[in-house]
Amino acid sequence: MLEAGTPRDPGLPIRDGTSLTGAQCRTLYRRQLDSRLLDIAARWLRERDEGFYTIGSAGHEGNAAVAAALRPGDPALLHYRSGAFYLTRSEQAGRLPEQGIRDVLLGLTASSEEPIAGGRHKVFGHPDLAVIPQTSTIASHLPRAVGVAFAIERARSLGVPSAWPEDAIAVCSFGDASINHASAQTGFNTAAYATYQGLGMPLLFVCEDNGIGISVRTPKGWVEAAVRRPGIEYFAADGCDLAEAYDVAVRAVEHVRERRSPAFLHLRTVRLMGHAGSDVESAYRTQREIKADLARDPLLRTAAMLVEAGLETPDELLKQYELAREHILLIAQETARRPRLGSAKEVMEPIAPRKPELIAKISPMAASPAVREKAFAGALPENDKPLTLSQSINRTLADALAVYPELTVFGEDVGKKGGVYGVTRGLQKRFGPGRVFDTLLDEQAILGLALGQGVSRLLPVPEIQYLAYLHNALDQIRGEGSTLSFFSRGAYSNPMVVRVAGYAYQKGFGGHFHNDNAVAALRDIPGLVIASPARPDDASAMLRTCLAAARTAGSVCVFLEPIALYHTRDLFEDGDGGWLAPYAPPSRWAETHVPIGKARSYGDGRDLTIVTFGNGVRMSLRAAVRLTQEGYGCRVLDLRWLAPLPIEDLLRSAELTGAVLIADETRHSGGVSEGIVAELLDAGFTGKVARVTSEDSFIPLGPAADHVLLSEEEIEQAARKLLG
Repeated sequence: MLEAGTPRDPGLPIRDGTSLTGAQCRTLYRRQLDSRLLDIAARWLRERDEGFYTIGSAGHEGNAAVAAALRPGDPALLHYRSGAFYLTRSEQAGRLPEQGIRDVLLGLTASSEEPIAGGRHKVFGHPDLAVIPQTSTIASHLPRAVGVAFAIERARSLGVPSAWPEDAIAVCSFGDASINHASAQTGFNTAAYATYQGLGMPLLFVCEDNGIGISVRTPKGWVEAAVRRPGIEYFAADGCDLAEAYDVAVRAVEHVRERRSPAFLHLRTVRLMGHAGSDVESAYRTQREIKADLARDPLLRTAAMLVEAGLETPDELLKQYELAREHILLIAQETARRPRLGSAKEVMEPIAPRKPELIAKISPMAASPAVREKAFAGALPENDKPLTLSQSINRTLADALAVYPELTVFGEDVGKKGGVYGVTRGLQKRFGPGRVFDTLLDEQAILGLALGQGVSRLLPVPEIQYLAYLHNALDQIRGEGSTLSFFSRGAYSNPMVVRVAGYAYQKGFGGHFHNDNAVAALRDIPGLVIASPARPDDASAMLRTCLAAARTAGSVCVFLEPIALYHTRDLFEDGDGGWLAPYAPPSRWAETHVPIGKARSYGDGRDLTIVTFGNGVRMSLRAAVRLTQEGYGCRVLDLRWLAPLPIEDLLRSAELTGAVLIADETRHSGGVSEGIVAELLDAGFTGKVARVTSEDSFIPLGPAADHVLLSEEEIEQAARKLLG
């Protein structure tokens, strides 16, 4: 049995060669112990069918040292083995130890009283602790963490308010298996890329390396070999040795905080008690391997250090263990009886908070006349000739940059070049590279930068160059952006407007990767706002709405811009200028406001409603005119919003004519028309319904594209058939 050593002064180092004091060690040990007992409580609750999560932190309790090396205001994005970190951070912030314990137990029991997710998932997070909750999607939080670090520095340079202290650093933790994920590689590469260019990137990556991902071993030496790269300082420590972990963490944190550059802290840990409660380790690990990990148990090693320092005796530690175990199990019993989510409405409440009155109030906001004069160099857009869709978006972005100092516009080629299609041309010259800037060519990095800025109280407007490229990084919207409000009960949000050049009809140019008509993957994301303007005046009003929704309600908005309509000028005949529109002056922004989910109707015919959007609007208007000339009364309804769909306007137009033709440029399967038909049926519409769509095909190069895309002729033929 371990013998107690000569008692040391608790205010002095716990052992020679460390800066960790005896008092600090004693405090951190108790948080390590609490974390271990919470893992035991999780399985005890599971056995009683009162707990619903058993992935634990056993073996990773050394991350308490990382928390101790940081400040409570440093934003933390933690993975699911961060129990000791969370409990330590909670106590650092002045809370009682029991409060952190209760937070975790309320999460394990899916109680609606849990302070971050409210029973929607077991996550580590708390708005008062600067802990941003993360989902279980492996490594998806690393691009956001880079964005948070970027935002800390960018907010300071722009002189705008931030969610974090000026000298804060961001920290994100993850396992060794996670470093192989594309999202992780994006995080490391983006941080290094920024540092290489001299940009501030105060970010601490923490890899808790237990050598195994569920059942798959990580090759020895792989973590260090895989992550060493220019611009990221590498630190390594034994995460099972609390004193060593603390000393190295302090050095890593000092490096990041003082130099404002990233560091990688490699903590060698062990995984005890398996991956989760259902995991049988003996199926893929030898008894020798399991025993070797038990011998490195960080909880026992910290206990031994306290005994050797004469600060505790084995008997005292055993008594502490029993008292803590009894205390935590009592709290577990109590939290299991706390309320749970009781209805679909309650579950869904934080998904997409809508504040239409506030959005309508904020949307018309403009900079002062003097600021606008300067921003537009005296050439105010409302005094210009009618604009194209591209020009209208450009002028609206300029007005937004003028009125919102926290707004940034960025993406591939958006800066000096002004975008592939010239949509952002001139903005960097007028507003500077701090607010309009080019990024590296990585959609995950672009969206990660946006997510990090949004959660830090900036207003990001990233551009994805083509819709087909968005799918490379869709989880940044699906798994990170759109879930954050849901998993934090609205305490954290991602205000952002993602501009995406999309759809087809570019006269065969570019093939599928520049002509993508697939939006199904976006439309099934709960709470996501999808704007799809077709006309220049709608684009201006809808973009202002999206910015106001992001700013006031934390909305994640995707702004789909039809490439083929960017520079379109005419509607019916060459030179008619029918697709141009004047730019509304700020005095008219309130009356021209377009609420989310509000459609636009053309014509007053009573025979047929053509429901459409995007490129379909122009095609449908042309077809409708020809039908009208033949005596048919047609109206065209531009949905404008693909999520949420404008159901009330759809039903009103449908009832007025009793016949609906859906002209959908997306695909027959998984396209927008399926949702429209379903809404009509759900509402009890008894009139005639038909749809005409593009084919279930990727879009080929050249004239072959015409064979698979919806055409004016098909719209007209389908309309005649429906009219009988």
